[in-house]
Amino acid sequence: MNNGLLTIGELKLQVSVLWTHSAWMLLLLLLLTDLNWLLEIIKWQNLASVEKKITFFEAYEQCFASLTASMITPNRIGEYGAKALFYKVPNRKNIMGLNLLGNLSQLVATSLFGVVGLVFFLTNFKVQTPKITIQYSLILIIIIVLVILFIRNDNFKKAKLFLRQISKKTYFLTLVLAVFRYLVFTHQFYFLIILFELNVDYFTAMYLIFSTYFIASVLPSLTIFDWVIKGSVAIFVFGFVEVNELTIVAITTFMYLLNFVIPAIIGSIFVFNYKPISNK
Repeated sequence: MNNGLLTIGELKLQVSVLWTHSAWMLLLLLLLTDLNWLLEIIKWQNLASVEKKITFFEAYEQCFASLTASMITPNRIGEYGAKALFYKVPNRKNIMGLNLLGNLSQLVATSLFGVVGLVFFLTNFKVQTPKITIQYSLILIIIIVLVILFIRNDNFKKAKLFLRQISKKTYFLTLVLAVFRYLVFTHQFYFLIILFELNVDYFTAMYLIFSTYFIASVLPSLTIFDWVIKGSVAIFVFGFVEVNELTIVAITTFMYLLNFVIPAIIGSIFVFNYKPISNK
């Protein structure tokens, strides 16, 4: 590194490590991406079918097109409107609610594993935690007030009635698929650690990965800059085991390319070929 700055040349040197491995190992890396999105498509097909039965291909199209549309919106909020456009107007509110349920299931998986990872992380390393100030307290109070107002809103009450109509089987399957998807992409991260020949044991690597995704999940960001947020958090977390910053940047960049950029390119085909749904 030059004066602590990452250069393109140094990053290329890190990336070149990947091509020293056999083709089947690189193929496995791509297959993990396919499995990640296969689980997400099945999860959405399962959820959307509560409102309207859809085929696997329709779920595939909606997942990838909505990802493309969400790339320039904060915390992928554009995904909700994009998926809703594939349905008639009367169905759109429920579709957005089902999409929220799918995202919440993924957040639950991230939080469950993330809390466990964070406990091990804080136990094994001395981390300076932020002090609770008046500003933090005020922000917390504002959030609590907004949540209370939202819960008392009539639309929230209608949403609760709709969610009660969803079967326990659907909820269970959604959560199971979210957990499996989480384990796939976190192990994809670990597989890249192996490919980049980092000297970190499995257990330590996994709780650091869990901590990284958990911390990154609470930080607001545009999807297009997701790799910057996760990369910065990963550099901080893996810094405690003295991993090269460049290697972590390379790993998070590859994770972003495989799981967001390539699917978004595929999704752009569906976006450009989108035909408005007739409401007749």
